[in-house]
Amino acid sequence: MPKSDIPLRIIKKYPNRRLYDSEASAYITLSDVKQLVMDGVRFVVQDAKTGEDLTRSILLQIILEEESGGVPMFSSVMLEQIIRFYGHAMQGMMGSYLEKNVQAFIDIQNKLAEQSRGVYDNAAVNPEAWTQFLNVQSPMLQNMMGNYLEQSKNLYMQMQEQMQEQAKQMLGAFQPPAPKK
Repeated sequence: MPKSDIPLRIIKKYPNRRLYDSEASAYITLSDVKQLVMDGVRFVVQDAKTGEDLTRSILLQIILEEESGGVPMFSSVMLEQIIRFYGHAMQGMMGSYLEKNVQAFIDIQNKLAEQSRGVYDNAAVNPEAWTQFLNVQSPMLQNMMGNYLEQSKNLYMQMQEQMQEQAKQMLGAFQPPAPKK
């Protein structure tokens, strides 16, 4: 069954900041919500009184907790760059661009995992072996991702140039005729 056909699990957020999982009929924590994400469970977090969708807010709280403890994924420079896009004309494109690039990274990761199963005769690879494999492959993976990002950047620049040219052509059609002498 496609993921979009799976019914959404409803989690209610009460004013006391507690989260209630309607499917499990129990209060849950942010850690439990994170586990739902890790398990690929589709859910929505709603304000218990208003029904307002609070899912993004809860997911951002989980990211904040993850970034605060352990090894952060986002550098300060990257966060600053992302913040600069808020209110910018390209804000919508930036979100879509990031989403597609993360999906491309996941696709590459899944392909590597699939290929590694063939190398190990479909045996389950323990996390330590997988980490060791990735450490050996890291330069190659970084190079591959670098090439992908460079291609993506070049395509974006070409698209921007085409849009500028189209805008010039469009605006040129609306210019008043030159005065006659």
